[in-house]
Amino acid sequence: MTTGTTRGPKPSGIMRFFLRFPIWLYRLHLGWLLGNRFVMFQHIGRKSGLPRYTVVEVVQYDSTTGTYAIASGWGEKADWFQNIQKEPEVLLYTGRRQIAATTTRLSVVEATEALRVYAEGHPVAFHQLAKMMVGQEIEGDEAGCELLAQAVPLVALRPHP
Repeated sequence: MTTGTTRGPKPSGIMRFFLRFPIWLYRLHLGWLLGNRFVMFQHIGRKSGLPRYTVVEVVQYDSTTGTYAIASGWGEKADWFQNIQKEPEVLLYTGRRQIAATTTRLSVVEATEALRVYAEGHPVAFHQLAKMMVGQEIEGDEAGCELLAQAVPLVALRPHP
């Protein structure tokens, strides 16, 4: 089980601003500018019970089921990850659509496959993100993707029927 991935403390100051800026794009109905590589979802704070918003990069999208796979770069310490453990129901914002969805943590086998597909489609981003998340160079092959899947929790956002 993973505990944390991305090295260093949680972002603050100017870095936090830049990481949270996409939320404002979605709130201004401009989320479509980010294309289909990012989604925003609303989750419920585990302590406050208030709505919280997070924008994440899509690792894999299954067009037949409408399911998005996303990764938690800050591992199990990420607030959004802890929130969905308590309340898995979320609202998913993609482009101009809003969809009710349920979150499910992917197994290492499922996560490895999603990361392999991501590595094939976005090799430069895969190498940069993998190094940031685990602190070492990782190849986009089966072994490298499995190593990353063991270190980084991946979650499926499955739309309600």
